[in-house]
Amino acid sequence: MEHRPPSLLCNAAAMDVVLLGTGTPLPDPDRAGPATLVRADGRNFLVDCGRGALMRLAGAGVRNPTWLEAVFITHLHSDHTCDFNEVLTMWWASNAGDVPLKVVGPVGTRDWVDRTLAMMSDDIKFRMDHHHDLKWRPRCDVTEVADGMAYDVDGMRVTSALEDHGPVKPALGFRFEHGGASAVLAGDTKPCEGLDRLCADADAYVQTVLRPELVKNLVDMMELKRLEDILDYHSSVEDAAKTAQRTGVGTLVLTHMLPFCPVGTEGEWVDQARADFNGSVVVGPDLTSVTV
Repeated sequence: MEHRPPSLLCNAAAMDVVLLGTGTPLPDPDRAGPATLVRADGRNFLVDCGRGALMRLAGAGVRNPTWLEAVFITHLHSDHTCDFNEVLTMWWASNAGDVPLKVVGPVGTRDWVDRTLAMMSDDIKFRMDHHHDLKWRPRCDVTEVADGMAYDVDGMRVTSALEDHGPVKPALGFRFEHGGASAVLAGDTKPCEGLDRLCADADAYVQTVLRPELVKNLVDMMELKRLEDILDYHSSVEDAAKTAQRTGVGTLVLTHMLPFCPVGTEGEWVDQARADFNGSVVVGPDLTSVTV
């Protein structure tokens, strides 16, 4: 298992997991919104499309969205989807032909994509009126999944499982397998049976986490008790570490760190995880890459 700092290059012979955005809904000048790139043999798969995903894709070397093979959506919370329209717009405007963007997500994704396209209608008209060779409208090939096989093409197998993100139903995690390597992209969830199934003996497990003490400090500072609600539908660092230990994970990767993780404080999160997990722990800035 190799953990590398931000880099434009990934190992084409292995499977790389690149943390495009490690931030939260709270705006952060150093961390983009939740998004992760999985890359294997030059193939690119985007998991979630949080704030700044398109920019971070360019930072990871994917400068043209048409280089994406598919986009996977874990759930339909805005912080995980708000850059989808940008990804879709540039996929469409940069393509030489009428090619749909492949999208895999939970039940409800197809209707959400349709609503997104409706929201884009003014911009679509403007671009088609201006670019006379752009004679087709953007479209998506949507696959809605729950538990089971989500994607199986040319050696890349992706399985999905239903997870527990409170009232956000359905919410999914994904397990990517290629060339004998495996990586779990868990999205937002608290510990649950579906998550354990995905993580069993995985080489890497990427998990949204929070630190309850920091959340409570922020609640007091902002005098906004509503923020405490996030405590009951995310994994804490301790939860994620125990899931990783219980399921035999090789490397635990923390991301989407709630309520915030100032650059330079990652060691605090690592130390908390190591109290309950004997494997490798990775916490880093945007564009941190883990090779499995």
